[in-house]
Amino acid sequence: MGTFGLPALSRQSGLMREMQIIANNIANAATPGYRQEGLVFSEFVRRADPGLPSMSMGAARVRETSLAQGALTPTGGHFDLAIEGRGFFMVETPEGPRLTRAGNFSPNAEGDLVNPDGYRVMDAGGAPIFIPPDAGPVRISADGTIAAQGGVLGQIGVFEPETPSQLTRQDGVLFRTAGDPAPVESPRVLQGFLEKSNVDAIQQMARMIEVQRAYELGQSFLDAEDRRIRKAVDSMLK
Repeated sequence: MGTFGLPALSRQSGLMREMQIIANNIANAATPGYRQEGLVFSEFVRRADPGLPSMSMGAARVRETSLAQGALTPTGGHFDLAIEGRGFFMVETPEGPRLTRAGNFSPNAEGDLVNPDGYRVMDAGGAPIFIPPDAGPVRISADGTIAAQGGVLGQIGVFEPETPSQLTRQDGVLFRTAGDPAPVESPRVLQGFLEKSNVDAIQQMARMIEVQRAYELGQSFLDAEDRRIRKAVDSMLK
């Protein structure tokens, strides 16, 4: 691979990773609480010897999660919850607490409030939320307070990382964070609503076309570079 082929190969690798991320975004355009993801490209520039051109190489290693608000859709479900504005719900997983915007919850057989994967939802203090089987109709106020038959059962926790860059996608709609998430002051929780994915499907399709064209252009350059090297080698062997 020639000197100019290495940067092109690095760029191709980054474009391939971006294509995979875009495809995943489009596949999850209808997943409640899904956050659109992007890829940040960076450039490394090395100063060359005097009289020679410098060499630069692109890399795409940093993933960026969009925190834009998704559309709020009414469902009427007593335990369907959406956050309007900042914050995440917290669920307990075998790997530790995880943050999510997907609020399609329900009580399990033991009465614990869980997400579709069976992970328990945490309250404002980081403890599981228990819904008694005989609780009757449940009302959840804007601050997350859960009440039934005149009594308070708990409060849905709403948290956020210190900085958005601390969020790392674990799987689908779950995120882990480097530090301890902090409770959101004055959260706004909506009962009977779910937040749609914030994926802009049209924009993502347009970006997919751009990335595909850029990849094809880079591939044609690499093919030309390969033919040049083969021709040079053949000439030396004659």
